[in-house]
Amino acid sequence: MAGRSGGRVREVPGSYTRRPRRKGGLPADRTHLSRRQAGVARRGRRNPPVRLTRRGRAVLVMAMALLSLGGFWLGTRAVGQASAAPVVPSHAGLPWVTVHEGDSLWTIADAVAPDEGDPAAVVTEIKRLNGLPGSLIRPGSRLYIPSARALP
Repeated sequence: MAGRSGGRVREVPGSYTRRPRRKGGLPADRTHLSRRQAGVARRGRRNPPVRLTRRGRAVLVMAMALLSLGGFWLGTRAVGQASAAPVVPSHAGLPWVTVHEGDSLWTIADAVAPDEGDPAAVVTEIKRLNGLPGSLIRPGSRLYIPSARALP
């Protein structure tokens, strides 16, 4: 019997061999289901757990790193702005004046400064006492002025 060697079928390259058919047809527990019934049966099963690919893990790590860096950056910005507030000393016991139309820091300092004192030093002290960033003052506002013994 050519072609048989120990009960095996010899495979020839490029040829197709069929598997032997099962006897008896379909098993008794398998029945033909309609598409609708098959969908209902499939929905009853649990979904497999989500699996991340290598690229998915890299994207997730990069997203978390960017969110963390953004949070740290915003935190440092908030701390920087909080510390940038001008330090205003206590105004207890200091004299004050109300600003009128046409007043400037220079005219107020010139009126308050001692006779031979420097009004520029008084302007600087008024700015420091009132927490003014510039020389702009508005009519009706209250300005604290340095006492005579605090002036140079």
